[in-house]
Amino acid sequence: MIPATAEQGSWFGAWFLGLLQGLTEFLPVSSSGHLVLFQQFIPVSGDHVLFDLVLHFGTLLPVLWFYRADVREMLAAPFVGDGPVLGRDGVRLAGLLALATIPTALIGILFEDLFSYWFSSPAVLVVTFAITGTLMFVSRWLNGTRGLDTMTWWHALVLGVAQGLAITPGISRSGTTIVVAMMLGLSPVFAARFSFLMSVPVILGAVVLKLKDADVATLDLPTLTIGGLTAMAAGYAALVLLVLVVKNRRLSSFAWYCWLAAIVAAGVAVVGP
Repeated sequence: MIPATAEQGSWFGAWFLGLLQGLTEFLPVSSSGHLVLFQQFIPVSGDHVLFDLVLHFGTLLPVLWFYRADVREMLAAPFVGDGPVLGRDGVRLAGLLALATIPTALIGILFEDLFSYWFSSPAVLVVTFAITGTLMFVSRWLNGTRGLDTMTWWHALVLGVAQGLAITPGISRSGTTIVVAMMLGLSPVFAARFSFLMSVPVILGAVVLKLKDADVATLDLPTLTIGGLTAMAAGYAALVLLVLVVKNRRLSSFAWYCWLAAIVAAGVAVVGP
C-alpha cells in the first residue's frame, strides 16, 4: 500500500467536508454544527475562510436550480404579468423574502463576535443540537395550510428572526425555519419552499462579507474544486430528499439523529480533539 501524502490527505478532507456541508446544509441537522466538530480532526490545506465560502457557494447552486421557476418568476414579474404589479405572485414572493432577510442580517451583524466564539466551542453544540432535535420532534403535530396568497409580512419577519438565530452552530437553519413556518400555519411544502429561497440572499451576503477576510495568496485550487463540487452534488441530493421528507411529514425522524449528535458533542467537549 502506498502511504497517503499530505496533499492526498488534504484532498480527502476537502471531499469529506464538502460532502458533510452538502448533506447537512439542507437536511435539518445543522451544517455549521457538524463542521465545528469535524474541522478539528480533518486537515484541509489553504485558507479556511476561503474554503468555507466555496462550500457555502456550492450549496447555493442547488437551491437556484431546484427553485429556478420561482427565481425566473421573481425576476420577470415586475415587467411581465396581468394585474397590478404588487399583486403578482413573483413580486409578492420577492417582497416577503426581502422582508425576511432584514432581521437575519441585523442579527448576523450585531452578534457576529458571539457567533464566532460559539463556532470554536464544541460545548455549545450539546445544547443547540438538543434544541434542533426537539424542534424536529415537535413538527409531527404541525400541519398548516397557508400558502403564498395568505402569508403575511409578520410571518416573514418572524421567519427572518428564526433564520438569524439559526446562525448559531448546532441550530439547523432549514429545520428551524421550516418548523417555525409550520407553527405559523404555513403548509409543509410551502414552508420548505420559502425556507430554501430564504437561504439565497443570506448565503450570498455571507460570501460577500467574508470574502474580505479570505487569503487568496494561499489559494489551493484542487482542494477548493473538490470541496465545492462535492458540496454542490451532495447538496442537491439532500435538497430533493428533504422536500420529499417534508411532503410525507417525516421531518420528526431527524430528531433522534440530532439528539445523538448532542451526545457526541458532549464527548468531544470533554475529551477534546
